[in-house]
Amino acid sequence: MKKTLSIMFALALCATPGFAQDKPAAKPAPAAATAAQPAADPIVIAAGELTIRQSEFEAALKTLPAEYQQYATGAGKRQFADDYLRMKMLAAEGMKGGLDKDPEVVRQLALMRENLVANAQLQKIEKGVTVTDEDLQKLYEAKKNEYEQVTAKHILIAFKGSPAAQSGKPELTEEQAKAKATELRKQILAGASFEELAKKESDDTGSGANGGELGDFNHGQMVPEFEQAAFAAKAGDITEPVRTQYGYHIIKVEKHGTTPFEQVKAFLERNERQAKLQAQLDAMKSAAKVTYNDTYFVPPPAAAAPAATPATTPKPEASKQQ
Repeated sequence: MKKTLSIMFALALCATPGFAQDKPAAKPAPAAATAAQPAADPIVIAAGELTIRQSEFEAALKTLPAEYQQYATGAGKRQFADDYLRMKMLAAEGMKGGLDKDPEVVRQLALMRENLVANAQLQKIEKGVTVTDEDLQKLYEAKKNEYEQVTAKHILIAFKGSPAAQSGKPELTEEQAKAKATELRKQILAGASFEELAKKESDDTGSGANGGELGDFNHGQMVPEFEQAAFAAKAGDITEPVRTQYGYHIIKVEKHGTTPFEQVKAFLERNERQAKLQAQLDAMKSAAKVTYNDTYFVPPPAAAAPAATPATTPKPEASKQQ
């Protein structure tokens, strides 16, 4: 963690206004002036003539990525203080030696300054982006089919080689797994409890323990064959065995519905804000009539076409079945 925090601190400095200066650091204030500082902003680190006040230290803490700030403001505060002090002492020595006038340092400082100003301008544009509830409602209605969801249960009978095959259970061929799933479906249609059979027979042990319960899922969350069968079935249907790379599934569809607007509103707003921001950036670039030197920016060679993906390849979201 110490090495990681030091690295993150070094990266944070590259985007901190206080360190992107093109002038030497100011000399320490006289003792009388220091004494006049309000008690609300005490000196928290002192090293020779170098003093660091609470406000300066806390401003530096805020330059860390959010995921590191909690550590650096808690258990890692002293470690961060050591890193910050080391940077200040090295900078002071470098200033004394005139390194701030080194052409490479000056070039990097100029680049950092432009980057900071560019980020500030980007934030200014972002603040100007407006997205109304009416906009979001229209987006929701236009994409409502994407928010269709199914509530279902399933029983999975795995065959040999399936990622869901359970150790200690007899290995079944594909034919045997399908035959077993077909027989279980007949029992259910004849009145057997779907939930009890799921607990006893399903190779999806996670959902099986809950009677095969999968809860609600949307398009894209299950492997294609499973999704197609579940969304095509009516509420109350018990599907014929459906083959996926996991095995044969018997799916009990409980209901069809739609993800409520309020549940996707925040997601829609983030996407719409990003889309509007990108549109403004694209418009700015288009208005500038950008050209590139094709002699210098040689187009890369055409990439080979990707190999065809087998229809049974699982999507990352298919983990919900396991």
